Parts: sequence; C-alpha cells; structure tokens
Amino acid sequence: MATPEPPLLTMSGITKSFPGVRALDGVDLEVRPGEVHCLLGQNGAGKSTLIKVLAGAHQPDGGTITWRGERVVLRSPIAAMRLGIATIYQELDLVEGLSVAENVFLGHEPTTAGFVVRRRTARATTAALLRRLGHPEIDPARAVGDLSAAQQQIVSMARALSHDVRLIVMDEPSAALDPDETTNLFRIVGDLTADGVAVVHISHRLEEIRRIGDRVTVLKDGRAVAGGLPADATPTRDIVAMMTGRNVEYVFPDRPPPARAATGAPVLTVEGLAREGEFAPVDLELRPGEIVGLAGLVGSGRSEILETVYGARRPTAGRVVVDGRPLRPGSVRAAVRAGIGLAPEERKAQGLLMLESVTRNVTVSSLSRFSRAGWIDRSAERAAARAATRELSLRPDNPAARVRTLSGGNQQKAVLARWLLRGCRVLLLDEPTRGVDVGARAELYAVIRRLADEGLAVLLVSSEVPEVLGLADRVLVLREGRVVHTAPARELDEHRVLDLVMEGSPTT
Repeated sequence: MATPEPPLLTMSGITKSFPGVRALDGVDLEVRPGEVHCLLGQNGAGKSTLIKVLAGAHQPDGGTITWRGERVVLRSPIAAMRLGIATIYQELDLVEGLSVAENVFLGHEPTTAGFVVRRRTARATTAALLRRLGHPEIDPARAVGDLSAAQQQIVSMARALSHDVRLIVMDEPSAALDPDETTNLFRIVGDLTADGVAVVHISHRLEEIRRIGDRVTVLKDGRAVAGGLPADATPTRDIVAMMTGRNVEYVFPDRPPPARAATGAPVLTVEGLAREGEFAPVDLELRPGEIVGLAGLVGSGRSEILETVYGARRPTAGRVVVDGRPLRPGSVRAAVRAGIGLAPEERKAQGLLMLESVTRNVTVSSLSRFSRAGWIDRSAERAAARAATRELSLRPDNPAARVRTLSGGNQQKAVLARWLLRGCRVLLLDEPTRGVDVGARAELYAVIRRLADEGLAVLLVSSEVPEVLGLADRVLVLREGRVVHTAPARELDEHRVLDLVMEGSPTT
C-alpha cells in the first residue's frame, strides 16, 4: 500500500476573533499535493475567514501554518503568493479598466532594467497561459471589463498561474457559470491537479463535491467538525447534518395537492411577450398562490423574461397584464405600482444598498408610507421594517445592522421583506438561493412556499433544475429563447428537463 505524500499545507489550531465574534476557534486543515480539498460550511461557519488567513489578508490570533514542511507566517497576500498560494475570490478582484495581460501581471510585471515594462512579453506569456487553460480566444490586449464572467474567472486563474503556484483556493468558482463553463472549469482543475497543484474548493453545491473533490473538511460555528473525509464516500445526509447540526431529510416543503391547485383568476398574464434576439413570444398565466418555474440554461432567455415582465427591459412584442390591466411596456414604476416585485440574480449589485441598514433596504420602495410633509417618520419606518423582517425570521434581529454584514440567505430575506412591506402580489425570483448555504436554502424554500400559500404569485428562475422542480407547481422549459415544454412539476424529473433543455423541440 502506497504511503500518502506529506502534506503541502497544514493549518493547526487557527483562531481569529473580531469585535464580539470568534470567527475561528482552533481550526485544523491539511491539504496534500495534487488533491482537490473541499471546504464546506454554512454562511458564517468561518470559511471566508480561514481562506483570508491562508491568503495573508488576515493575521490569525493563534495557531500555526506549515508550508512544505516549514512553519511560515503569512504577513500579506504578497507573502502568500511568493510561497505559491493563490486565492481566487467569488467576487473577482480584477481591474476592469486594465487589459487581460495587465491584470495577469499586476504587481509583478516583467521589466527591463527594473522599471521598463515589457508589454510584448507580458502579452505573449498571458496568451500561453490562456492556451494552457483552454481559452486561446481571449485577447490579452482586451479590457477585462469587456469579458464575460466565465472569461474573467479564467483571467484570474491565469494570474494565479503566472506565479509558481502550488496551491489555488477557489471560492464558489461555478456560481456564475453555466453547465458547459462549469465543465470546462473542472477540466482545468483536473489538469492542474495532475501537475501536482493542490486546490482548495469552496462550494455550496454538494453535487460538485462528488464530481471533483478528493477530501472534505466541514466547518461549523468557527470549528472544523470533520476533516479529511472522502468526498465520494461520505453520504450527503451526513455532510448536511455536520454543516447544520441537524438532519435535513428533505429540504423542499410539501407542495399543495392537485386538489388545492390555484384556480382563481390570473393575477399576471403574459401574452406573446418577446424581445428580438433574446426570447421568442412567451405566453403564461400566474394565479394567486401559484409558483411557476422557468428552467433552462444560462442564455436561454429566463432572466430576460423576468426583467421584461418587471419593466426593466422593453419588449419588442406582446404585453404584460396584471389583474386585467395592461402595463406600460418598459416601465419599472408601472410594474411596481401594479404589485410586481423582483429579487434579481445579482442581489448585491442590483437588489441591495450594501452600505445601508436593513431598515433602509426594506423600506426603500415604500418610503411614501412614512413621509409626512416631506419628513420621514423614522420610528414608524423602523417598526415596519422590524415587523417585515421578523415575519421572515431574518437574523440577526437588528434592523440597524448594515446589510453587507448579513449572510447570503439573510440578504435575500431582506429583499423579500422589501416586497412584502410594499404589498406586492407577484414576486419574481431570479436565482433566489445563489451563494446561500444548505441550511439557509431550506429556510428560504419554506418562506417562498409559505408566501405562495398565503396568496402570493411567484415566478421563479433557477439554474438548478432540482430547485425548480422542488418549488414550482408548473414548469416552463426554455431552450434558446423558446418555450419547448410546459407541464406540472410533478410530471417532470431532472433527466427529462435536461433532455428538453439540450435537445427539445417546441411542445406542450
């Protein structure tokens, strides 16, 4: 039996505290050369703090770090990078106004005589790195801001490989990628590990752990509750129980039986709605208490349909009708006044005021309720926000907290609370659980189902087919901008939806 290689990295007894919070409480982590080591845990478990300690961005209060058999102190990100440790964060730290090559070599530009940047060398080396990563089509001279999210992630990996990197930390690398892009990313990871590079992979998608992981470490409340578990042999139920401290038998709430299916008059009717080049004419009806899901790949027109219903995009054909009254095309104000709310895919950039309080984020669409003679009744505003957030069990129960300090699940609850306070009747949800951990997902699913049971109409978009099938009453399957199938969710399974998404032809 072969003896395992000595660890590349060992973190022992790592502690880190912030005012009022012990983020890490004696965490151990061991990573071997050429392995994919998956780091799991709910939001707030300590994953981000741990990788920032590893990246040199945070200094630990206690514990030791051993790198290739020698004890080290990582005093800065530059120190970590010089050792061969690169971190690719979920929110990529690229400079959009600079070129691809300038980003790849930012901070360690090839120079002549120590100060003249050799731009031709930088571009040629960048092109070679991009070819190694399977993306020769990315132009090293192109501005990073002009690239897609998937291409920007490749640029971040090229930047890591421009150093003599031996360990890459990847935080939610597939969160903004479609299935083909994710497959390519995992191919790249396989090539890197075959060359002996180790990868620490953070993801909320447990299916990814099975797909590329070798071993798993689980964090909960700042502690490692399990370390070095085999990724392919540890039951999902056990992993979820370790992450949450409880067994999650079935994360989706019960769907109403067919006898209780929504039968009232439609609150939302979409008639022949289309946008040239984005999606073909769509017809759908949504009744109070009903959840309708849109399933399809990224680029199939799902998000564009939601944004057009919301008025953020102007249709080239068709109309949106609420309670029998057509809405003015391309008008968000008209949609909101009619009772439509949107929780967008990019909630941090499009749905939240990250530097403002929970109260302001919840009341921002309803401020006229608290305005008297041009003055806002702050007491009434706070009371209304607290009532709305308590209804959704938002934590912490502190309306004065900055929304940027909340976990992903609670940030999403803040968006939902805004529309509840507004009294919306139609809720549009675009990727409602992106970046949300397993336990918080179960809570959000229960909230969405309860709101529907109370009469809210929900139109849902998700890249995760099980999520659409688990939450929706009816599903519209989209392929290349067209609805190729419509059916009750009970009549579909994941394989059938994926077959339709990849090969389907229009049918009902």
